[in-house]
Amino acid sequence: MKNFCLSLGLLSAVLVSVHAQDALPASTPGVAAVPQYPALPSETPDEFKAPEGDFDYVKRTVMIPMRDGVKLNTVIIVPRKARNAPMLLTRTPYSAAELTSHAESSQMASILEGYDNATDTIIEGGYIRVVQDVRGKYGSEGDYVMNRPLANTALNPTPVDHSTDTWDTIEWLTKNVPESNAKVGIIGISYDGFLPLMALVNPHPALKVSVPMNPMVDGWRGDDWFHNGAFRQINLSYVLEQVVTRRNEAHWYTSHYDDYDMFMRAGSAGELARQRGAEQSGFWRKMVAHPAYDDFWRAQAMDQLLAKQPVTVPTLLVHSLWDAEDIYGAIAVYKAIKPLDKDGKVFLAMGPWNHGGAIGDGSRLGALRFNSDTALHFRQEILRPFLDRYLKDDESAARIAPVSAFETGTNKWRALNAWPSGCVSGCAIAPATLRLAANAKLNLSNAAPVQVSAPAQKAAFDEYVSDPGKPVPFRARPIPTHGYDEAKGQTWPRWLTDDQREASGRTDVLSYTTGVLTAPVKISGEPIAHLLASTSGTDADWVVKLIDVYPDQVAAQPEMGGYQLMVSADIFRGRYRESFATAKPIAAGAVLPYRFAMPTANHVFLPGHRIMVQIQSSWFPLYDRNPQTFVPNIFFAQPADYKKATQRIYHDSFIELPLVGASAVK
Repeated sequence: MKNFCLSLGLLSAVLVSVHAQDALPASTPGVAAVPQYPALPSETPDEFKAPEGDFDYVKRTVMIPMRDGVKLNTVIIVPRKARNAPMLLTRTPYSAAELTSHAESSQMASILEGYDNATDTIIEGGYIRVVQDVRGKYGSEGDYVMNRPLANTALNPTPVDHSTDTWDTIEWLTKNVPESNAKVGIIGISYDGFLPLMALVNPHPALKVSVPMNPMVDGWRGDDWFHNGAFRQINLSYVLEQVVTRRNEAHWYTSHYDDYDMFMRAGSAGELARQRGAEQSGFWRKMVAHPAYDDFWRAQAMDQLLAKQPVTVPTLLVHSLWDAEDIYGAIAVYKAIKPLDKDGKVFLAMGPWNHGGAIGDGSRLGALRFNSDTALHFRQEILRPFLDRYLKDDESAARIAPVSAFETGTNKWRALNAWPSGCVSGCAIAPATLRLAANAKLNLSNAAPVQVSAPAQKAAFDEYVSDPGKPVPFRARPIPTHGYDEAKGQTWPRWLTDDQREASGRTDVLSYTTGVLTAPVKISGEPIAHLLASTSGTDADWVVKLIDVYPDQVAAQPEMGGYQLMVSADIFRGRYRESFATAKPIAAGAVLPYRFAMPTANHVFLPGHRIMVQIQSSWFPLYDRNPQTFVPNIFFAQPADYKKATQRIYHDSFIELPLVGASAVK
């Protein structure tokens, strides 16, 4: 009986299975579809080949072999009439196909619109455009490592890196692009600007020009990942999306329209990363393991690597004065390599742009107006003659100045011999001081700065309470950070030019202001913050902003009345006061000096304006919150670690200004 029932059960199961198979839709995974009708011929070709007879370019996609056998996806766009033309290369982790397919068009200018493509310079210059996926991304083979370190080192024991890949790519291009003159320039922005720096380490003989624009240089000191130890948590989405898939198919999601709320609800940056699955990213795990400036970061710092030998390839470093992402890199590299530049191969251009703004419309940035298209000037008067001279051997091309610096305030281009410099000759830079004083006053003095030290017990100070539960927003809320819709206020690229009045009205922000200026005050170089401060906690962040306060009324632009424009600003994490390499708690209540350089400026504070300095202890959610209680690793700070602290700023504190004589302002 038992066996009979079992047999009936098996038979029933088979019948159910048969009927279930009959009921399955044709698309059920793992089940072969059974045609129910005669096939109708498909109207879709196996492969569509677009007619290109009337195109003004020829587009080729090739896989270029590297020395280890890995092949890199490379798009080559050759102007139809090109003969003996130079090649302009960009290497990217952001999809070569996308960067060369901006529009379905028969015109080369249309398909190259957008990021990394200074289209007018490329098209009018007759350049062969080459864009390549770096190893491990999009169409290229191999493994992807963020900012892949130099080969044959502790961080990269393999024999390949971006320097060798560039060398191998150029070697192939010079032998396989018959329309070229076998001369190559490399250009790129941001990550793609880091890659032209790597090409300088061991340059191919055919590499004649390098143009790093807004390059990633030192991720800990002041570019994408940290600023002086404070973590730029706003980049968590990039860390996830860029690394966890080859084609950036995984996407960060936001749980709030206002990122301020999203980061606050999560607690620490480490906890939010965990919630989004970022621990699956190898780069994120490395970052969390190296919160201090140890060998992991120093060994990748491009300014330090390039400082070891003279640059042999003509190099034009491009810096944006309001770069929200890589404001540190270009100037750091210039300072590192210029001292060894005996042959005049190192050039610098800086303009009033955001990140990558030199290839867009440079007539405005946020509320600022510059009276001309500064980016167009850069491309026509600086970039193109530079490329033509070295890639075409065009002796008729105008020689550019060693430094081309746009001066904000007066809104004029300055041709300089070096940086920092006030003018071509006759106007030296002398350090001056903006010293904090009672009643929120700020005193400008031409006296040489003197290093601050611990004051007497009764020295004057101002204080505020820094509450991690209510951190100071880095811009007016709501903050949909990485959006680009002006109509919705999603304006991340230009936030550094935001009006700072939102912060100056808070009780946890100190503001000090000079009187109305009766003469222009010009600065060229890096302001340096010299704070004398104490905290009731055992850790603290210090944010210092140098601000140009406009007159109460501005006739030509009424909305600029009273505007508070950041000229330079940065953050410093107190635990690294003694050493960037080692975090140490701050002695509660101890009056201690803090010194740190701020981003470079080339600015004139005009008569009728005032100068302001703001000081605060959070800049959220741009940077992660300091719990103000010392913990070994802030990525893992717990809710109980975040505590209010009373911060005191002593009036011996000052900002050291790279002041240029008023005679230089014309």
